[in-house]
Amino acid sequence: MARTVNTSHFHARRRLLLGAGALAALAACGGSGSSTAAHVKDRQVAVAPGVSLHVRDWSAAPGSGGDADADVIVLLAGLGANAHAFDSLAPALARRHRVLALTRRGYGQSGKPLSIGADAYAPATLVADLLAVLDALRVERIILAGHSIAGNELTLFAGSHPRRVRGLVYLDTTFDYLASGGYEEPEATPFDEPPPGPADLASLAASIAYAKRINKQWWPALEANWRDALDLQPDGSVRPTTPPAIARAMDMAAHDFSPDYRRVRAPALVVTVDPGTLRNLFPWLLQADPATQAGAQALLDFIRPLRLADGDRLAAALPGSQHLVIHNGFHSDFFIEYESTVVDAIEAMRWEGLQ
Repeated sequence: MARTVNTSHFHARRRLLLGAGALAALAACGGSGSSTAAHVKDRQVAVAPGVSLHVRDWSAAPGSGGDADADVIVLLAGLGANAHAFDSLAPALARRHRVLALTRRGYGQSGKPLSIGADAYAPATLVADLLAVLDALRVERIILAGHSIAGNELTLFAGSHPRRVRGLVYLDTTFDYLASGGYEEPEATPFDEPPPGPADLASLAASIAYAKRINKQWWPALEANWRDALDLQPDGSVRPTTPPAIARAMDMAAHDFSPDYRRVRAPALVVTVDPGTLRNLFPWLLQADPATQAGAQALLDFIRPLRLADGDRLAAALPGSQHLVIHNGFHSDFFIEYESTVVDAIEAMRWEGLQ
């Protein structure tokens, strides 16, 4: 290809516009489609002076036999997404576990500090926030699952607090963003999602219609996540809840971080997604002109083996890990489209944790 592509950035930056980030969709053959299938409680948990996190807390299903402490699963969303990204996966897991889905600072209903130092959105700060949530809720040990950019937090938390982690689930994450080039200012390409125009931001309904046009699927969890990423203005228009400066700070901090897998002692499940088709990488290009589609296909062919190799590298860095490859999946919603596969893989793990 004529243009060099930093594939480690691709999925992190393959996000819906408006700062809404790698949102999780409920796909046709996947999730339950309802967050009411299990009891959920929304909490605001203070993690630092003036900063609280939105936490969705699903109780384990009655009679599941799960232990209130030993069987807690914590879900961390991808870049820009919020706790509602797991409105399908969490209830499915709550059939046997207590499940906590967190919105990291800067997004959704969580606090958005603007000026508390250069490290306000660094992985170490996000890990400290997670620890504060667990302490506040008196949760001792967890199975920690993270999508996309959240892999940084999984590795750092497990290495820093090994006695709090029973296991890790890497949901289509990247091995090392910094080693792959670190943060780069986004450059426009012919394959990017079409940006929203003024009419797309004129109302919530218009913004949802726009989002539907650039996504593979559109289901309740995706819409809940989208709504939680937007502020409704007095004139009926919408804008992101995340200020651009915060979105950029989070993006920079995530891509300039190098995980230390040598410190991880917990068993891990590594899930890697092979997109397979244009619909799973560029759903908004399905009606594009032939030349653009040909270029997109060339990029897909370039990315696929690199993504699979990146997953292999991550699994190799975590001795004893299990590696699941999901073919023909969309990075943003595979854990819903293939929900039963993901849940079964999590349930099949032997979460023995630190000995």
